[in-house]
Amino acid sequence: MATDIKDTARAVEAAAIMRLLPARPRLLALGEPTHGEDTLLDLRNELFRQLVEEEGYRTIAIESDCMMGLVVDAYVTSGTGNLDEVMKRGFSHPDLGLGASAANRELVRWMRARNDGRPASEQLRFAGFDGPLEITGAASPRQALTALHGYLAARVDADLLPCPGETLDRLLGTDDRWTNPAAMMDPAQSVGQSAEARELRLLADDLVALLDAQTPHLLAATSRDDWDRARLYGRTATGLLRYHYWMADTSPARMTRLCALRDSMMAANLLAIAEKGPVLVHAHNSHLQREKSTMQMWQGPVEWWSAGALVSARLGEGYAFAATALGTIRHRGVDTPPPDTVEGLLYALPEDRCVIDAPRLAAALGDTRPAHRVSPWFGYSPLDPAHLANSDGIVFVKDIPQAWRC
Repeated sequence: MATDIKDTARAVEAAAIMRLLPARPRLLALGEPTHGEDTLLDLRNELFRQLVEEEGYRTIAIESDCMMGLVVDAYVTSGTGNLDEVMKRGFSHPDLGLGASAANRELVRWMRARNDGRPASEQLRFAGFDGPLEITGAASPRQALTALHGYLAARVDADLLPCPGETLDRLLGTDDRWTNPAAMMDPAQSVGQSAEARELRLLADDLVALLDAQTPHLLAATSRDDWDRARLYGRTATGLLRYHYWMADTSPARMTRLCALRDSMMAANLLAIAEKGPVLVHAHNSHLQREKSTMQMWQGPVEWWSAGALVSARLGEGYAFAATALGTIRHRGVDTPPPDTVEGLLYALPEDRCVIDAPRLAAALGDTRPAHRVSPWFGYSPLDPAHLANSDGIVFVKDIPQAWRC
């Protein structure tokens, strides 16, 4: 068995991952089992560089707010803003330290340096593909909704608009009504099913329908990038209004719906990004796997189809997924994995890092399914042995050292 596993191990290089696949995928998804470790982000950066230089990849999409990601993309493509400000304004999930990450900063710096002086057709692009959502709630739909309205108002007959901009302002009210963190635990605190919110959902739908109906005119009148950005505004506005609606729900399915809606927004963004060519996607394994995601929440377990499952169903071989597994994060209390787990089997290999053919490993294991590793730290999710055959590869990192920052 150890020989079979060792035979599947290769050095961690983009070429080794690509050799596991039947063809170059439009979306190559690299998962991570925990957030906030620059060791894993440094590895992602190196793989992206190799994919750019060897495989023609031009875009990286990460698990961060899709609207905030526009700030980063503007910087890497045109130098808009300065790096310090971009790191503050271009990344969401401050609790995970995305904007403070040295590895994320180096990624943005490198992309900007590489793009400098290159024509637009050869430039690298950055995208966030998460919705404007945090653990404690969701953003106001104002930014996306008013941006969509503004794009259309400047380019189509005013009689075609479902309402003037002032109507949106009146119905939206103050943003703190939407971002109230108490609404996550108390549906009664949400404004998502108010009369104003219901009317906004209809108006957002009409604005998106108008955007679709005017596509030939809009593409002739503006750039493809502007039109794509307007589509992003539309997806985000309708997604946020739908999310807020279900935040006000009191049924037992409330959290299942909210988790599913988040991954549906992720999937829609990924499918749109994939239209521009091959993309490296980086997020938590649970968002990128082909199986359902599960989570234990205060009211019990919930499960929903992950973004990876949704995208894989649409793209087939155009989607590929390599999960990242790891051995130890000792500064988090995650010590040497038990030898009867997938991580334990891989930890016994001599390599500090390697790429594993996951379906071949699953076949080698046969009916002998490894134990499911139990993490002593809530922030780390071990691999589910049942998912091996549905992953295209595993990137294994033996030890995650503690990052020291001055």
